[in-house]
Amino acid sequence: MITSTIGKIFLEAYNKKFGTDYDAKTFFVEVYYPLFFDSNKYLMWITNSPFVQMKKGQKVETLSKDERKEKLQDFVLKASKVQNLDSSIAPGYPASEEKEFATTSGQVTNISLKTETDDIYYSWFGASLGIGLQGGISILFSEPEILLDLFEGWKVYRTALDETQKLKGNQVNTWNGQWLAHRYDNNNYFADEPMANFTPFETSKDGGISVQVRLWTKVLIGIARHFPNPQIMGYVYNFGQTNTTIGFIPFNLEHIKRPLQLYQKIFKNIDEGKKADELWGTENGLRVCCQKGAIGVEAMQPKGLAPYMAADKKGEIKLPKYKEDDDKQKVSFHTYQIWLLAMLNNQELWDKSQEFAKALQTYVKKDKQNSTKRENLVKNILSATSKKSFIAALSEIAEDVEAFDKIEENAKTVNVMPTDNVPYYLTLIRFHYAGLENKNNQQGKNLFNQNV
Repeated sequence: MITSTIGKIFLEAYNKKFGTDYDAKTFFVEVYYPLFFDSNKYLMWITNSPFVQMKKGQKVETLSKDERKEKLQDFVLKASKVQNLDSSIAPGYPASEEKEFATTSGQVTNISLKTETDDIYYSWFGASLGIGLQGGISILFSEPEILLDLFEGWKVYRTALDETQKLKGNQVNTWNGQWLAHRYDNNNYFADEPMANFTPFETSKDGGISVQVRLWTKVLIGIARHFPNPQIMGYVYNFGQTNTTIGFIPFNLEHIKRPLQLYQKIFKNIDEGKKADELWGTENGLRVCCQKGAIGVEAMQPKGLAPYMAADKKGEIKLPKYKEDDDKQKVSFHTYQIWLLAMLNNQELWDKSQEFAKALQTYVKKDKQNSTKRENLVKNILSATSKKSFIAALSEIAEDVEAFDKIEENAKTVNVMPTDNVPYYLTLIRFHYAGLENKNNQQGKNLFNQNV
């Protein structure tokens, strides 16, 4: 099963890095158990496992060291005798035989698979390496460096649990998401002081403290920035009251990085770019994005952009408005623009769409009749949602506009463009136009104030 596979990859990487020669059982007893279960707060809770099977009157919070050791011995004994692995002894495996088709089961197969005792121990390591994210979804990566970095995070979580009385235990997977995003933040992570600039906790109304679930894009952004790999594979799942297997999903790190790099290149504002990090991928959850079969730039779509790209039930499209002096709106506006450009994957279209927006604005400003006719014609162009409607709207102004070459150039660009890209390009034009409108309005206000 996948948890055993990941656990084995982890232990091999651990032995290689630290020059040790642990087998699965020895590592479990000497390293893993002290971190996870030899305390009055566990790092992880596996239902029906020997570690949570309490005798009358026992609670994790009051277990003595000898009682905890007894549970370890019970586990080792059960692991040595078990014939059919189930989720109570090997996390990630199916539920016990009589419950194998229950909602808490998963990865059930009628293929006769040979399992070794080591697979039991490996499965615990693997289950502990799942990265818990918003929406109740977790990811298992097989990249050895990620697994070793998560192990380093376990030690930090153990220290935090021991030093913070009200901090809730059993959240190692949620912690993994927080930790990895922090670990791969080059500006805020310091190896000699890992908790510096790190606020993974939230406080409930009753004063309890727990690890806050991390946004999935923040974790993937960190991984994408840290690794040169163009793509890594992840196993996406949920283990809970109902187990869900989404499957093996390719994560295209180059595509995930693309909008981040474009934002910095075009707007050249590091602080603003950091604020934009919180907006990427907020339109859909990870589960929905996985339905596309891979995670790339499309999954990075920021929330709120959709109404500007497609017409509503009345056939009307929302035209953007922009106020540069509103910092929050400014970041959202720029994030929308960059995602559209990333989807087009052609930086020349940034300049081309911007020049076209300027040509439209000039056309409106030079309305000698001082009417709203030209303004309405331009609105028709900006409201176009297809090649046909866009070119038809352009034909209405072709004879009057001075910058005819820009009109003709964009008509040709849209006409030969792949149909899937047309909504992105037309929406980018809308945003450029809104940005220019704001700039002109601001200049008008400044000029008025000077005259006054």
